[in-house]
Amino acid sequence: MATPPLRPSVVRTDAIGSSIEIDLEERNMKPTQSSAVGPGQTVPNGASPSGNGKLSGVEPPVLGGPEHSDYYLLDNLITDEQRALRKKVREFMDQEITPIINPYWERAEFPFELVPKLAQLNIAGFQIAGHGCPGMSNLTAGLVILELARGDLSMSTFMGVHSALAMTSIGLLGSEEQKERFLPPMARLEKIGAFGLTEPAHGTDVVKLEATARRDGDSYVLNGYKRWIGNASFADYVIIWARGDDGHVGGYVVEKGTTGFDAQVIKGKTALRCVQNAQISLTDVRVPAENRLANVNTFRDTEKVLLASRFCVAWESIGAAVAGYETALAYAKQRKQFGMPLAAFQLVQYRLSRMLADITDMLCMQFRLSQLLDEGEYSMPRVALAKMHYTERARAILADARDMLGGNGILLDYHVARHLCDIEAIDTYEGTDTVQALIVGRDITGYNAFVPMAPSH
Repeated sequence: MATPPLRPSVVRTDAIGSSIEIDLEERNMKPTQSSAVGPGQTVPNGASPSGNGKLSGVEPPVLGGPEHSDYYLLDNLITDEQRALRKKVREFMDQEITPIINPYWERAEFPFELVPKLAQLNIAGFQIAGHGCPGMSNLTAGLVILELARGDLSMSTFMGVHSALAMTSIGLLGSEEQKERFLPPMARLEKIGAFGLTEPAHGTDVVKLEATARRDGDSYVLNGYKRWIGNASFADYVIIWARGDDGHVGGYVVEKGTTGFDAQVIKGKTALRCVQNAQISLTDVRVPAENRLANVNTFRDTEKVLLASRFCVAWESIGAAVAGYETALAYAKQRKQFGMPLAAFQLVQYRLSRMLADITDMLCMQFRLSQLLDEGEYSMPRVALAKMHYTERARAILADARDMLGGNGILLDYHVARHLCDIEAIDTYEGTDTVQALIVGRDITGYNAFVPMAPSH
C-alpha cells in the first residue's frame, strides 16, 4: 500500500498523462475532496475520466448572443433587418451545425444532408443582386459570414467557395445570359460551385498559371492541373482559370460530368477536414464556347473576385476568434479550481481582456472596411491589411482559449480544438500573412518586394 503524503495535496493529470503534485498547504488551501476516482465516477467540474462520456460540472458551453463580444456596442450601428438575419444564421449554426459537425470533421466527411437546410437561409450569393441572389450590402454579408464561421469554419468555407468565389466569378465577369443560366440554381444551392485557380506549382505566383485553353471550333479544350480546389469533387460548376492561345487568362465553367475532368480528394488534412479539397486533372476537357466567362480579358479580372473573397475570409477569422473567446469566457465561469471559478483569477481575467481587445479592434476595423466597400472605395491593400491582421490575432486567441480549457481544450466536444486546427488553413488560403503584408507594403512604399532580386554590381 502506498505511503500517504505527509502534507495534503491533490494530483492533477494533464492531457498527455503526466502528473503534477500541488502542495495545498503552501497555498493556504485545503483539499476539498479526494483525488481518487473510481470506475464510472466523474471528475468534479470535468468530463468522465473514461473519455468523451457524459460530462459533469463543465458542459461544453452553450454560448449566448453577440453581446458577449460586442464591447463597443457596434450592434447599435446596424439595422433591424441585419440584426434579424444575423440572429437567424447564428441560431441555425447553433442548432443544426454545431451539435453534429464534430464526427464529420473527425471522419473528414462533408455533411451533404445539411445543404438543403442551409439553402433555406437564402444567403447563397451574398452581395450578388438579382438572379435569385440576396444582394446583401458588404456589412450584411460580413455579419452572415462571421456567424457561419463562429459555428464552423468548414461550413463557412464551403459557402465562401460557392458564393464568394464561384458565384461571384459569374456575377462579376459573366454575361447576362450566363448569370441567368448559372446563378439561380446556385442561389438555391441546387447546383454547387467551385473555383479552380491554384495549381500544384503555383500558389502565391498563380499569375503564372500553366493550365491551357485552346480554341477548337465552338469549344475550348482545357489541359493542365489544379490543386486545393474546395468543393471540386462534387461541384456542378467548376470555374477553371486557364491561359488561352493569346497568352491571357480566361475563366471557363466546366459542368459536372464533362469528359476528361478528374477531381481527386486530397487526404490527410489537419485543417478544414470537412471541406473536400481536390487535385484536378484536365485532359482535353471540352467546354462550350458559351461557357467562357464573357467579361474576362486578363488575369487582372480575377483580382476583382479575389478582393471580394478575401474580404469574406477576413470576416471568417473574426468569427473563429469570437467562438474561441466566447467558449473560454463561458468555461472560465463554470470551471472551478481550488474552490474558485477560473474567471476569478487575475491571469485568466487578463487573458480574456486581451482576447476581447483584439476582437473589438478587428470588429471596428472590419465595420469601417465594409462601409468603404459599400461606398465603392475598393482597395486590395485595405482588404489585405484586414486579412493579415485578423488571421494572426484569431490564431493567438484560439491558442489562448485552448490553453485555458486545459485538457478539455483538445477535445472536439468543446469545439475550440476544431477551430484552432481550422484557422491554420484560413491563415494560408487567399494569401498568407506575408503575402498580404507585401501587398500592403507595395502600396505604402511604392516598391514591389514580391520577387527577390540579386543586388546589382
